[in-house]
Amino acid sequence: MKKKTTYVCSDCGFETPRWYGKCPSCEAWNTLQEAPDAPVSITGAKTAAQKRPGGTGAEAASLPDIEADAAIHQSTGIAEFDRVLGGGVVEGSLLLIGGEPGVGKSTLLLQVCANLSRQGKRVLYVTGEESARQIKLRAQRLGAGKDEVLILAENAMDAVEDKLNTLAPDFCVVDSIQTMYRPDMASAPGSVSQVRESASVFMRYAKTSGCAVFLVGHVTKEGAIAGPRVLEHMVDVVLYFEGDHQREYRLLRANKNRFGSVNELGLFEMTGEGMRAVENASETLLRDRTRGIAGSVVFCGMEGSRPIMVDMQALAAQSFYPSPKRTVNGMDQGRVALLLAVLEKRAGLRLYNQDVYINVAGGLSLSEPAADLAVCLAVASSLSDRSLPSDVAAMGEVGLLGEVRPIPFLERRLLECARLGFNQVICPKDKHSKIKAPKGINLIQVNTLSQAVAALHLMGDKSNDSLA
Repeated sequence: MKKKTTYVCSDCGFETPRWYGKCPSCEAWNTLQEAPDAPVSITGAKTAAQKRPGGTGAEAASLPDIEADAAIHQSTGIAEFDRVLGGGVVEGSLLLIGGEPGVGKSTLLLQVCANLSRQGKRVLYVTGEESARQIKLRAQRLGAGKDEVLILAENAMDAVEDKLNTLAPDFCVVDSIQTMYRPDMASAPGSVSQVRESASVFMRYAKTSGCAVFLVGHVTKEGAIAGPRVLEHMVDVVLYFEGDHQREYRLLRANKNRFGSVNELGLFEMTGEGMRAVENASETLLRDRTRGIAGSVVFCGMEGSRPIMVDMQALAAQSFYPSPKRTVNGMDQGRVALLLAVLEKRAGLRLYNQDVYINVAGGLSLSEPAADLAVCLAVASSLSDRSLPSDVAAMGEVGLLGEVRPIPFLERRLLECARLGFNQVICPKDKHSKIKAPKGINLIQVNTLSQAVAALHLMGDKSNDSLA
């Protein structure tokens, strides 16, 4: 008897009997992992055939004959969670939620289970990492100790599948998919083959029974969900729960959503009673903002359909190194380097001998180009050592020629600025459409970056100039 060893790519699932530094299928480096198969005899026959359940038995149907009912979203009782999902959980969907250890994935999902149970739904919580007593203690801390949530402490897929067929729940949570294993497979739990096969069982059950299944996934040190990349292709929704252990805020993002937008953002606050949804995100993120200090500019970004205002901070200090330092937190560092070059070339600011530090306060990560103008003005404010008025906000995309380009959803951003008391907004001038400014908002429209810098008096001597 001997064991047959195969190597499986963690990105695409490609299998090969030999190890390669680069996957022959997706050409990713160092992704082939050893996955021992079932023992085989000298003649090459497997001693224990893998048990694979049969198909669904469905017949092929003509496209016009298929009933296309609108997807019904079931509310989870948590507004921020429903926002990211596109309105709620869809019947028969398979959802994957990942995040670093201790970020609050299990806490949030247990709260969701409790809310669904109060709505009369049959909910099953399958845990492969904790005992039922540990889940009970957490539920008591969250105030959900008396809710009728079924708890199953099991990680063998044969037993879990039998319980699913017996209990027939409306919703199921699996914490986590990396702990599940099929006994008929020789590989260890958490391996590429085990994760893939276990996920396929839950996917088949969700689609045939109509039960919505939440899968909790571990993440690697790079921040990606551990296991084969095919896992994210199999599910309907991929959610990432982000957060810093030094901060109380947690961010929930959708990287994939077959039933809604992938640009929505949910904001939560970690408390002693569990996750609390933060409905007024802009006011919360600006609550601790320091006023009257140079280098701070407020920017209104769009996360899906939701405007969120953040404090953009910059610090420019004389460098004593041959190559000045550029440190960025919350934005793409290459994009910031481009903006600094435009500032120096088009606006005449001397940054070649300055260390520049950029920070998006609150732990948010911004990717939209509309934040360009706010970054440039924050750097100019710090370099000139002049603070901006506390009621000023800035937004706009900056091009290589120093022009300020129009941005989408400008009117919606302006409404958010007016709601929070920002009376002056630096924004691009749109030649093709007339901007309707809300009452009380003074729009300062600019065509170029140099115009924006001059409008805020951020060039010349360090006097206490303000907006005219």
